[in-house]
Amino acid sequence: MRIAVAGGTGVVGRHVVEIAGTRGHEATVLARSRGVDLTTGKGLDLTGVEAVVDVTSIQTTSARAATRFFTAVTTHLLAAEQAAGVGHHLVLSIVGIDEAPWGYYAGKAAQERLVQAGGVPWTVLRATQFHEFAGQIHQRMRLGPVALVPAMQSQPVAAREVAARLVELAEAGPAARVPDLVGPRVESMAELSRRWAAATGAHGRVVEAPIPGRFGRAMRDGTLLARPGADHGQQTFEQWLTTEPLGTP
Repeated sequence: MRIAVAGGTGVVGRHVVEIAGTRGHEATVLARSRGVDLTTGKGLDLTGVEAVVDVTSIQTTSARAATRFFTAVTTHLLAAEQAAGVGHHLVLSIVGIDEAPWGYYAGKAAQERLVQAGGVPWTVLRATQFHEFAGQIHQRMRLGPVALVPAMQSQPVAAREVAARLVELAEAGPAARVPDLVGPRVESMAELSRRWAAATGAHGRVVEAPIPGRFGRAMRDGTLLARPGADHGQQTFEQWLTTEPLGTP
């Protein structure tokens, strides 16, 4: 099967490409570094592609920026898929976006709506935050010697396990909403960030900071954790740190 991976150079995307290859598929990467701009559609040609796996992302907390990005990317992908006769659009989304459609999650909610209303048969897999998120937060929220990490309950899952599930779903064909995929344990994001810093030698003190507003409450109250019927990944955060000693996002 020829699979196009939108965002195939990212945290999950690179695993999707590798796993697809080991299972005998031809994986085509859709990314700016490969001459494809998904926000404009420039260079996007899906001729011969049987399934598209969309794992694109953007670094923003702005609902407007996230919605603009995911709307543009999804619109161009769906149009190219219809033109090329692609039979399956598979998108990776996030657990909890129905109950917390704010900030970055607003963009993911818009993305899901477009996919469901589009003319291409689809599958949506929602997952919790990846193990890499703790390091990303630590690096992005540095203020001098202090890393301000939001007060957050998380159920981190291995990006590679998410990628393996995505490849399996691509092979199986369109299935609409499938069971969520979450990590094996509920953890404190601040504590995960401290453990990541200790394992990688990152300097600075981690300070847990409650985020104000409805989204901050959702981060603390379990809204972003597993729902009944979710599938659970196997690799714990500690195991991931051992497997990926640098722990780099």
